[in-house]
Amino acid sequence: MRGMPLQVMVAPATSRDDGPARDLLFRLRLAHPEVTVAWADSAYAGELVRWSKSFLGITLHPVPRRKDQDGFAVLAKRWRVERAFSWVMRARRNVRDYERLISHSEAHLTWTMITLMVRRLTRPPRPPRTASHPVEAKTATAPRPIRLRLQQPRTIRLAPAALS
Repeated sequence: MRGMPLQVMVAPATSRDDGPARDLLFRLRLAHPEVTVAWADSAYAGELVRWSKSFLGITLHPVPRRKDQDGFAVLAKRWRVERAFSWVMRARRNVRDYERLISHSEAHLTWTMITLMVRRLTRPPRPPRTASHPVEAKTATAPRPIRLRLQQPRTIRLAPAALS
């Protein structure tokens, strides 16, 4: 909600997005079992939505484009992601791809976001805004509460039962 990532995953540009998205959602479920809802780009609609609900128990909501939209337009949920990307790009090393290993890229992105979170936690609080953000003003509704899973998560098998 605040643009801070819970999980970071870097994938090669040559791969389709379905496989890495499943891996990312699986990592997210293992690291944060309390997450029950996630939003995704409309390209992830379809099989991934059904898979994440049935296998992981995560409700995946694709954010569609507006029907009257022509070209690029900022949407409130997508704006949070784009804003987080701009924060990551402020770290000079993230502007170019210097890393040779994917694990190094993931570690550097995580390090960048940890630095950003520590700076936010240690600075004095700002006074509340009197007006909402221009993108969020169009969808000015009461904020929805965050749903947390209070039950024990289901067992996730990494191998078929016959092999264990």
